[in-house]
Amino acid sequence: MTPPVAPPNPLDVLWQAPVLTAVVLGGEGLALVLALAPGASGDWAVYFGLASLMIQWVVLLSLGGLYAMRSSLSAVPPQRVAWIALGLLLANTWVVGACAWMLRGAWPAANSGWQGFLLQLTAIALTVGLLALAAFQNFWRARRLAVLAKQSELEALQARIRPHFLFNTLNTGAALVHDQPGQAERLLLDLADLFRAALSGPRDIPLADELALARRYLEIESLRFGPRLRLSWDLADPLPDVLMPALSIQPLVENAIRHGVEPAADGARVEVAVKECGDAVCIVIANDLPPRGAAAAPGHHVGLASARERIEALSRGRATLDTEVRDGRFIATIRMPLD
Repeated sequence: MTPPVAPPNPLDVLWQAPVLTAVVLGGEGLALVLALAPGASGDWAVYFGLASLMIQWVVLLSLGGLYAMRSSLSAVPPQRVAWIALGLLLANTWVVGACAWMLRGAWPAANSGWQGFLLQLTAIALTVGLLALAAFQNFWRARRLAVLAKQSELEALQARIRPHFLFNTLNTGAALVHDQPGQAERLLLDLADLFRAALSGPRDIPLADELALARRYLEIESLRFGPRLRLSWDLADPLPDVLMPALSIQPLVENAIRHGVEPAADGARVEVAVKECGDAVCIVIANDLPPRGAAAAPGHHVGLASARERIEALSRGRATLDTEVRDGRFIATIRMPLD
């Protein structure tokens, strides 16, 4: 299963632009604090420039070292990675501090002896490093809790589309088991495939597999509605090679049957089409609207709302679901980027 989670390693967050910007700005803030602190000798602007240069070298060397070791650290527990990062920060502080001592003629604070200078740098690096680790661990914990909350929400949304479909399918199977046992067997096999996909949790699957699940669902409903359900498939050949959130199309065809075929005495036409729309793939599910005066199917469009939320969440906001009524038809369109 490939759930929509945050990067599996906390270090992956460090390579994101907002985090890099925050680290650089934090280094500048530390340099400003040191320059304005009581006891700083010389011109504060010169002190600020030299401190900024030294801090940014330490920061960039530490980030570069972590990036170079990212593959070997991917299997290391996050707590141990934190201590490795702190050790790397101290080591780079000593290296840059040694270079600064070699240029002590230009360094205002180098007149206290190299032992005192190194001790000051170590204390500053250790304090800042521990504070940064505490802040980062709190951030990572909050991010993981947010991911778990989203996972639970997705599973709850997915669970809401199962019950009434299961009841209808079992009633259809009960009606077929004596007169058409072969059809009843096919129905149960299709139902098993659908629920295997539903119970496996939120994940991405190839578009062809998602369409196969929708086809199994429509075969089950064809047994229930017979000629009242008129299906039309218009699929691109070959199908685009994209990943779809599992069970993202099935709720839309279920909605088309529930609010198009079921209320109409003569049934309705349901069309499933897949085509390329520029840099995206468009999956269109359309159904004829029931005639005026037909009893509307009960429900609160839970399947449609759940499908929209799941598609946007599992695709991290890259895919969209739009609906419209046009020319007496209800049209739902999933737009999934090709990349």
